[in-house]
Parts: sequence; C-alpha cells; structure tokens
Amino acid sequence: VDIETHFQLRHFTLKTVVLLCVCVCDPVSPVLQPRGGVERGPDVIRAAGLVEKLQAQGCAVKDYGNLSFEEVVPDEPVGRAKRVRAVGGANQKLAEAVSRVKRDGHTAVMLGGDHSLAIGSIHGHAAALQSPLGVVWVDAHADINTPLTSPTGNLHGQPMSYLIHELQSKIPALPSFSWVKPCVAAKDLVYIGLRDVDPEEHYILKLLDVKTFSMTEVDRLGIARVMEETCDYLTAKVKKPIHLSYDIDAIDPSVTPATGTPVVGGLSYREGVYITEHLCQTGLLSAVDMVEVNPARGRTEDEVQSTVRTAVDVLLGCFGRRREGNHPADYRMPEP
Repeated sequence: VDIETHFQLRHFTLKTVVLLCVCVCDPVSPVLQPRGGVERGPDVIRAAGLVEKLQAQGCAVKDYGNLSFEEVVPDEPVGRAKRVRAVGGANQKLAEAVSRVKRDGHTAVMLGGDHSLAIGSIHGHAAALQSPLGVVWVDAHADINTPLTSPTGNLHGQPMSYLIHELQSKIPALPSFSWVKPCVAAKDLVYIGLRDVDPEEHYILKLLDVKTFSMTEVDRLGIARVMEETCDYLTAKVKKPIHLSYDIDAIDPSVTPATGTPVVGGLSYREGVYITEHLCQTGLLSAVDMVEVNPARGRTEDEVQSTVRTAVDVLLGCFGRRREGNHPADYRMPEP
C-alpha cells in the first residue's frame, strides 16, 4: 500500500496511539554523511522489534515504511553547503508526511538516517500544530551551524539554524529550501548532552541565550535535576507540545559505538533512557526523532546490537515503558 493510503488509516483499538513514520534522509550520498551506512538505521531498529515491543506495552502502531527520495544530479555545493537540493527536497517530503500524521492527532516517530531530517520533521510538526512548539535536542553536537558558519558544509550539522526565528536573517537563499519557514523560538529550545560544539555554534548559542545542559551540567546537577529544569523551563508560561530530537551519539560510545560521529564522555545508558521516561510522564511529548544509528560503524556485531538495543529502549521510554515493570491496564489476576 502506498504512503498516501497509509496516512489515511487510523487505529484506535488501544489506549495509546503511536504512528510510526520511518524515514531515511538522502540514503545514497556519502558526501552528505561521509561515513556511509546511516541509511540502514531504520531497518535495523525495525528488525530489533521496535513495533512489536511498543505494541506489547499498549501502543497501537502503524509502520509507514521508509520514505523514498529521488536522487538529485547534479547537486553541486552552494558555497560550503553540500547536497542542498537533495536534502531540501527530501525534507519537504518528510515535512508534508509528518504534518499529515500530526493533523490526524497522532504521535509521530521518525527514524533516521542522519540528523538533517530534523529540518522536515520539526517543520512538519510545527506546521500541523500552528502553535508554539518546544524542542528538546539530545545530542553530543549542537547542529546549529548556518551554511555560512559551518566548517564542513554538512547539512546534518546545520538543521536547527534553518528552524529558529532569530537566525532567519543569517540564512542565505538555497536551492530547494524556499519552503522552509522558521518555526521555533530560541527560548523554546533546550539542548541536553552537548560536549562537541564548534566555536561558531558556541557563539550562536550564547548570542541567542539558548538553554543548554552540556555534559558538565549533567555531571554537576544529575540527570533528574536536568530534566526537572528542562520541563520547568519549557512550560514556565504555557504548556506546549514537545518535539524530542534524539541523536544516538548523545550516549557514550562505550554503549552506542555504531554511529557516525562518536564523542567520548557522553550520557550513560541510564541517563539516556531517563530523559525519555521523564518526558513521557509530562504528557506533552508529541513527536520524536531517533537518528544517526549507523550499523556500518560498529566494529563488531556486538557493537551494532548494543547501539540498536539502546535506541529501541530510548524509544520505548518515550511511550510508557517503566524500568520497574509494566502491566496492561486491563490485566486481571486469574482465578483458581
């Protein structure tokens, strides 16, 4: 069944409704993400039983399959920015898909792929809601370079810059990006897990007074306090839907080594899962990206499986899994 038909289906058979939109951004280009293999992320997460495990904890799930994108040839760099036509077009298609899911009132989960897909996922989410959106960005990297500040030109290091209102005047016109409209205020963005930030990005974060919890703050405060402060900050004036954009490299590479840009000193497994458990309990979590799972970067099958299992557990935490255990709401003890 094609994706247009899938988006017309609804499943209300269980208490929690989760729509799983599996997406891959620019799966054929080693130029955009120099360490190829990230396009396999959605399939290995799916193969690890994500859908079945979500269903087992009471979620009604629809897997829309992988979005397919056309290769753009030629796609020469525009200044420093690489593959802008392919990435812009792919994200427009993704934004439209996410918007359809959200307009139907469902939760959307985007599996990547690299973090450039956040351009489309957050844009589509905000367009459907037409109201302020809070973004929690869990990542070793800030991904807020503009096309003019980026030292590499890779768009997976730039997605937030296209989405923030306050940076609109700093973004040059790019082919296939005219559809992108800023949709997030700097005050509605929180970073967790930062530990590899470019000098240009550091300047931007300070200029815009973006709320950040680097690994220094995580170490100093503890993850429970970080999450309390994150949620208090985002809901101080009004409770708004939350978009969680989660790069698996936020977690320490001793746990999740199969990713493109691992950085030592990251979140522990427990801290990484706690973030999603806490956000789930707010009742405000409205969409989730899980990106940068790259099975080609694991040196052994154990490294790949550790990364994939952790990604699945992070997602399960988004939708009600408790480490102390769960049981179905309608469970009854058998009578002798």
